Amino acid sequence: MGDYLVRAIAFEGKVRAYAVKTTDMVGEAVRRHDTWPTASAALGRAMTATTMMGAMLKGEDKITVKIEGGGPIGQIIVDSNARGETRGYVGNPHVHFDLNSAGKLDVARAVGKDGFLSVVKDLGMREKFTGSVPLISGELGEDFTYYFVSSEQTPSSVGVGVLVNPDHSILASGGFIIQLMPGADDEMIDLIETKLQQLPPISKLIQAGMPPEEILYSLFGEENVKILDQMGVLFQCACSKDRFSQAIISLGKEEIKSMIDEDGEAETVCHFCNEKYHFNKGELEELYEESK
Repeated sequence: MGDYLVRAIAFEGKVRAYAVKTTDMVGEAVRRHDTWPTASAALGRAMTATTMMGAMLKGEDKITVKIEGGGPIGQIIVDSNARGETRGYVGNPHVHFDLNSAGKLDVARAVGKDGFLSVVKDLGMREKFTGSVPLISGELGEDFTYYFVSSEQTPSSVGVGVLVNPDHSILASGGFIIQLMPGADDEMIDLIETKLQQLPPISKLIQAGMPPEEILYSLFGEENVKILDQMGVLFQCACSKDRFSQAIISLGKEEIKSMIDEDGEAETVCHFCNEKYHFNKGELEELYEESK
């Protein structure tokens, strides 16, 4: 089955949970941006977490996550929405290191931890919600966990993981977010913490074919979980030639005239999906007229 996300509650609503498979989504991002393995893992972890955060929204609400840790990968930018549509990119896609001491891709070294994880939520109101926390590890799962606890005052555990094939394609990608609601007692918290410590890496579970809902069953026991709904998730960019046309118009007539006189054409590239849009001389002349 393709990528999808499940929303659930456990222990009669005292726990809120999300789990998602993002193998195809991350694979599409990797293909479009030609990321090397360590960069792929960093981008995939960020996209997976942001997709689950998008699933916490409603209607036309959107979320943007920016991670700037000072590492060689540069910034990571990810957008998502309540419909499971996610896009993202990294500043430098060609970053890769030897495996770290735990035998995993060294995401922390690529991302760095001298910086911040910032979240902007567009909830359709005049003011956007913004939150920012210092990076504490650069591994991203821990950093998203810290964001929820510090910025949204919600005790949470975020697990994200990506496995990369020798040919740089994505073997498995997925994640979960567990959040404690009012009424969760110490005994329940201890049980969940023990289960989380015993849980194999999330990417290994996805690789083994475990569906998102079964990941939650393994954490809480199937009898304690109520699946609320599921939805497909995918890499989806909102860019279009028309949007870039409007962007060119916004540059002003002098800039457009310069494009026409110097090159006679223009090409724009979307940061999020790497799609290229070509404008010939006639199209630029039309945009010049509109800009007047």
